[in-house]
Amino acid sequence: MDREVEKWKEKIPSHWEVKKLGELCNTTSGGTPSRGNKNYYNGKIPWVKSGELEKGIIYDTEEKISEEGVKASSAKIFPKGTLLIALYGATIGKLAFLGVDAATNQAICGIFKSDHLDSKYLYFYLFFSKPTLVNQSIGGAQPNISQAIIRGAPIPLPPIAEQQSIVAKIEELFSELEKGKEQLETALAQLKVYRQSLLQAAFSGKLTNPDVKEGELPEGWKWVKLGDVIDTCLGKMLDKSKNKGTLQPYLRNINVRWGMFELVSLEQMKFEPNEEERYSIRKDDLIVCEGGEPGRSAIWKNQTKNIKIQKALHRVRTHSNLKVDFLYHYMKYSAISGILEKYFTGTTIKHLTGQGLKKIEIPLPPLIDQEEIVQILESKLTVCDKIEETIKQSLAQADVLRQSILKQAFEGKLVGG
Repeated sequence: MDREVEKWKEKIPSHWEVKKLGELCNTTSGGTPSRGNKNYYNGKIPWVKSGELEKGIIYDTEEKISEEGVKASSAKIFPKGTLLIALYGATIGKLAFLGVDAATNQAICGIFKSDHLDSKYLYFYLFFSKPTLVNQSIGGAQPNISQAIIRGAPIPLPPIAEQQSIVAKIEELFSELEKGKEQLETALAQLKVYRQSLLQAAFSGKLTNPDVKEGELPEGWKWVKLGDVIDTCLGKMLDKSKNKGTLQPYLRNINVRWGMFELVSLEQMKFEPNEEERYSIRKDDLIVCEGGEPGRSAIWKNQTKNIKIQKALHRVRTHSNLKVDFLYHYMKYSAISGILEKYFTGTTIKHLTGQGLKKIEIPLPPLIDQEEIVQILESKLTVCDKIEETIKQSLAQADVLRQSILKQAFEGKLVGG
């Protein structure tokens, strides 16, 4: 860690110091009273768990413990204003301030106030340093930031007044950044609404027949059940102990994304000669997920032969009066609008069985109308996709910019000394 101290000294203004956190602040972790004694719980002392560090400032907690529980465990009451940091688990490195006196569990380290260190300055520094702290963590399946790592963290230390000026500038810039992110997220939400309204117009007939009456279909359209206009087959059950035949690649549920396939991890299983045709897929088959977001679909545009499907997928082939692209867009519309859910089975885990798939009702226009609708949808949705990609890139850049602001702050480049 001394090397890290020297590295910081090379970056900061000459009037700054570099101190280890343990030289500036006292730290300690919390504890958990025995769950076997009910008298230790349902008391009046707020008791913070690491999952609650998302709140920024903690004024109340899900659970409270008693004074008896504090005395019988390693739990301690930390004063209001203490900075908390999660030591391990999914929340590792998360930060929050106590807005009230409270105790914490052992997965949290409390960092007490110091006369030499502005608490918000420390908060922003630890937020900036999270990747470094996590990289030093010990443990395999569950990395752990020890108190020794926290106490040994080097902190670039300007005079207290300059720390406060830096905090004010960070908060000003972060506020502007958040406003920009809110605008981008609003644009994403509006894009989602536009997509839904576009698809709704397409399948109500209004996209190509703007004068059609509400609740009616355009002339020449009709409602049909999918079972009347498709042939479908559920994939083969995976049972490596019983399968005989030749090893061949097959698609799983995880290989299917809306409109595309991820083929990087194709597995193989054995198929017998009499199963070749039944479980094979060919160009322009629609592949539909039976479970794990049932209804998620993609059109197989690949010419690759000898690709099969596992039981978690339906292979759908449309009759001559239904374009597969039209059906794909209808499946997407049905999924995002909630229409598809009424065809699912199961409560906690949902499935779209073969019978459920065949029962799905779809508005069926003449082929010429289907072609026009698909052309309009794909043109407009492609534009939406490009806009969405640009917005998401901007959101990602905002996170990079946040770290850049902090880097400048702690190298003494954000405000004048």
